[in-house]
Amino acid sequence: MSGDPRVDGSGDERLHMLSVDEPTTDRLDRYLSAVLSMSRTRIARLIVDGHVRVNGDSPRKRYAPQVGDRIEVTVPRLAATAPEPEDIPIVIRHEDDHLAVIEKPYDLVVHPAPGHATGTLVNALLFHLGRLSSIGGERRPGIVHRLDKDTTGLMLVAKRDEAHRSLAAALARRDIRRGYVTATWGHHEAARFTIDQPIGRDPRDRKRMAVNADGRRAVTHVKRLERWNSADLLAIRLETGRTHQVRVHLATAGHPIVCDPIYGARWERGFGGAGGRWAAELARRTGRLFLHAAYLSFEHPVTGEDLTFSSSLPERLARAAEWARTTS
Repeated sequence: MSGDPRVDGSGDERLHMLSVDEPTTDRLDRYLSAVLSMSRTRIARLIVDGHVRVNGDSPRKRYAPQVGDRIEVTVPRLAATAPEPEDIPIVIRHEDDHLAVIEKPYDLVVHPAPGHATGTLVNALLFHLGRLSSIGGERRPGIVHRLDKDTTGLMLVAKRDEAHRSLAAALARRDIRRGYVTATWGHHEAARFTIDQPIGRDPRDRKRMAVNADGRRAVTHVKRLERWNSADLLAIRLETGRTHQVRVHLATAGHPIVCDPIYGARWERGFGGAGGRWAAELARRTGRLFLHAAYLSFEHPVTGEDLTFSSSLPERLARAAEWARTTS
């Protein structure tokens, strides 16, 4: 897929102009959901409402994109209104008057954005916590750091402005320690290594990030936990926190994350023979980005208490890992 998303002159909507460059077996709604990082429900509504055109015609959501198709997606701009509380289930690991630690579920956008006016983590936090700091503005109240829509795990949320400022400063000083568990395709040569490469917008596709000499410094520490048939299970420690940092660094190293729809789409098809069959089965069992925020440690900005949290892999990833372990 290639494209040139742009905002039209009216200022009321965003126009994505895309072309299909590689064969795909996905139907249109699933395909656009992955490319545009929007929910399939939202994409389906855009198709029904006539905001999606394929080669100038209105398609069905079950249409299978073909190589050479030109796709236009018009996304109405998000209304400038404050998010409302919504009863969306989340797990709260810790809460006090100043902050909370929560577990973000899979397929949940952190804050309202074009294409995601409601149904976000912020809407859930407003319902369950009641109060959030105002530092992030109306759209991102309380958000100290974020996770991608497809990433699960531990997140730190501020309820008061004073706590938010202190936590943001600690994050900038790298005093907040964050760790992930991920599975990547292929085998890394070293059991431990560090990737220190700057990350910025991909000049060929502004919706993606890339290792870019003009980007900001990004440092990722990697430790292999297990070696499987055609993949490795890794522990990741972030020294910096750039957008898509883990995904970009590992993909650039030649080992994209299992089931990464942006930086490693259908990568398992590159294996041959028994290893390829094993990889295809792991991808089927995983069914989502294999990336989980598993560790969070920081000093409470008010009490000074050292707080440390760990989170097990969610059920689907845990089952996939167990299958990979027992078949390797």
